[in-house]
Amino acid sequence: MLIELAIGDAYGAGFEYNSEEAIKKYNNLKGYIQHPRHLGTKPGMYTDDTQMSIAIAEVIVSRDKWTSEVLAESFVRCFKRDQRKGYAGGFYQSLREIKDGKEFLEKIRPYSDKSGAAMRAGPIGIFKTIDEVIEKSTMQAKITHNTPDGIKASVATSLMTHFFIYDLGRKKDLAEFLEANVGGNWSKSWNGEVGSKGIMSVSAAITALMRNDKMSELLKSCIDFSGDVDTVATIALAVASCSKEYMQDLPENLYNGLENGRFGINYLRSLDARLMGLLQI
Repeated sequence: MLIELAIGDAYGAGFEYNSEEAIKKYNNLKGYIQHPRHLGTKPGMYTDDTQMSIAIAEVIVSRDKWTSEVLAESFVRCFKRDQRKGYAGGFYQSLREIKDGKEFLEKIRPYSDKSGAAMRAGPIGIFKTIDEVIEKSTMQAKITHNTPDGIKASVATSLMTHFFIYDLGRKKDLAEFLEANVGGNWSKSWNGEVGSKGIMSVSAAITALMRNDKMSELLKSCIDFSGDVDTVATIALAVASCSKEYMQDLPENLYNGLENGRFGINYLRSLDARLMGLLQI
């Protein structure tokens, strides 16, 4: 899950709110591209979507208590040890200035309905019951996105990975499953540019998931929406990586081109193994 979502994030980072011309020219999976404005994120580097997913996954595999304090500390720790651009400007500056999770919780204004809680929620699907997934996804969302739509987007994302990890149905049943457990109209197809709201990214990801059976085509489809496409691709690839219904055919060059520093692809592979190893417990 973690490697695939990182590929979606890193590939999408070159196209996030980029021009339609750039999407038409370069959305061919031949490699990662440099975003014309986000020069601090080099081709093959992942962004906050992956880094915060790592923070969530590390709490899960540590089997520590699932509390706001523990999660906030993980968010801060992951950023401090590997500072990178990609976060929203104000949030990035706040992470640079605060010391720890306690200060994070004291200073954060958690009333956003944007996509930050949803983009990091995929690993939560590993928990064994629907109720536990909903409870834990809701708690983590409230830290930064304590709004009805911010929470709903987070819960929907984590329930999608849960749906496929535990083989609860076919992909054609996914929207109905979400509507039964989260509410909302998830069967409605998304069209046009994806804005910053979490509900938008999740809706676009579901639409792309329904339209495609191959990971390669899924990734291209996510980018074709335009807008906040790195988050759409992060969510969609995390979900599809857990399903037997998608051909796992991402090009080898996207694996080879993904960053491999201290917390790059080898670290993601190890953390992924520990995360999925929890299924045996």
